[in-house]
Amino acid sequence: MKPKWWQQSVFYQIYPRSFQDSNNDGIGDLNGISARLPYLAKLGIDAIWLSPVFASPNVDNGYDVSDYCAIMPEFGTMTEMENLIAAAKEVGIKIIIDLVVNHTSNEHPWFKKALAGDMHYKNYYIFRSDKNGLPNDLNSFFGGSAWEHVPETKEYYFHLFAKEQPDLNWENPAVRKEVWQIMNFWLEKGVGGFRLDVIELIGKIPDQKIIGDGPNLHPYLKEMYQEVLAGRDVVTIGETGGVTPLTAPLYTDPKRKELAMIFQFQHMALDEVPKTSKWNLKPLAVPELKTVLSRWQTELPKEAWNSLFWSNHDQPRILSRWGNADGYPTESSKMLAILLHMMKGTPFIYQGEELGMTNQKITQVSQLDDIESIHYYEAEKAKGTPVATILQAINTKGRDNARTPMQWNSNKNAGFTDENVTPWYPINSNFQAVNADNRLADDNSIFYTYQKLIQLRKKYPLIVWGDYQLLATAETIFAYTRSYKGETWLICANFSDQKQTISLPYHAKKTIIANYAHEYHKLNGLTLRPYETFVVALG
Repeated sequence: MKPKWWQQSVFYQIYPRSFQDSNNDGIGDLNGISARLPYLAKLGIDAIWLSPVFASPNVDNGYDVSDYCAIMPEFGTMTEMENLIAAAKEVGIKIIIDLVVNHTSNEHPWFKKALAGDMHYKNYYIFRSDKNGLPNDLNSFFGGSAWEHVPETKEYYFHLFAKEQPDLNWENPAVRKEVWQIMNFWLEKGVGGFRLDVIELIGKIPDQKIIGDGPNLHPYLKEMYQEVLAGRDVVTIGETGGVTPLTAPLYTDPKRKELAMIFQFQHMALDEVPKTSKWNLKPLAVPELKTVLSRWQTELPKEAWNSLFWSNHDQPRILSRWGNADGYPTESSKMLAILLHMMKGTPFIYQGEELGMTNQKITQVSQLDDIESIHYYEAEKAKGTPVATILQAINTKGRDNARTPMQWNSNKNAGFTDENVTPWYPINSNFQAVNADNRLADDNSIFYTYQKLIQLRKKYPLIVWGDYQLLATAETIFAYTRSYKGETWLICANFSDQKQTISLPYHAKKTIIANYAHEYHKLNGLTLRPYETFVVALG
């Protein structure tokens, strides 16, 4: 089968509100992204995943859409969106938009008409009578019941997220037709595809307490392919939190004609106490990480496709999470980058990851913006959980960590917005040391490691297509090989702040990339410094 462009690409996620403010209102915008395209071209990425820029009341920072075919005014205009798509194309970058169609905003005209009694639009959502009280005990992901009462009509409506985000009724063919029209609208604008937010939830059957992977999910995705995607060279990336290597091919096997690739989150749960919540923390065990990532490399059939990522708008900064931001920020950033980008799959870089941006600790609830963290704080406070314990969890796993403005330079407001403007969310306090200007001026910075990794992926088919084998090593040594058409590379990382000695019976022919500036040849009895990482071609 002919390779697809997205299998050989590197994607970069932009959270528009926090990337670059061009009109000095403290909020990032479309023109700001356009202005930074030369920076992204220098990095070498092929596509931008753009978090939602649709019209929205911003209860969930754009993931509550009130008009799918209009731009949020604070981000700009439709003309500016069209200009961004065209300008990105000129430098070889595709724009991938974030399609949020599991739910809408309660400010969407469809929902307003539904509340007003229009039966056509009421069937766009999931309403149930309040005659017998709550329809069932399903809870929202943001806490509390998933059923919101409407006293005026003596009904409840269903919402898996905030009450301001009512779920769409995908069983209704009219809803699906609306979605196909929205997708066609944006494809005609020239976008390169879609990231499909929480797409595994669209097949839900709330009355049966079926939430993810419902029986109609794959028929809906097949219908989407036939009605919108067939014959178009675009990418679709499904956010599928419950998927496994066994079920992933149901989404991404080309013969099934559904999606191009998926986001899976098994590795993202490894610092959580199993079967509890994201807020119930435990230390990362490197052997568990090796096991999970290796499963996705070896158990996923060749015809299926996976994404590779450490961070996104819903995850904390990876350097703070699993690196060592205080003692070895450069070394551990490079280690994480090399380890991931040498695997099979399509890599995603989250804005600022290539600079080594970190989490920003808060000390009081008034500093929170994210609705999920606010709901968690309120629920735990009501239970009597100590505030210090709540804030520790939020500082570790809260979504605001990824949403602090991009750090461009060492001036006040980090070059994100004018120095006399108050940013929509505070700049991380370390911006004078951690910023794009500093990284671009340092030939040994994390930025150039990411740039090199992107260049290597374009140059060597082994990285895209090679077989993977995990090697037996010490617990905190993560070592694997990639092999393709008679060539084998070894990737070896010291995933710790302690010196480690490796005993690998290989001879290195050539060093491809390393986060220390020297060649690697003898690999038996080699002592690795903290977070030391290298890629070598084996002789």
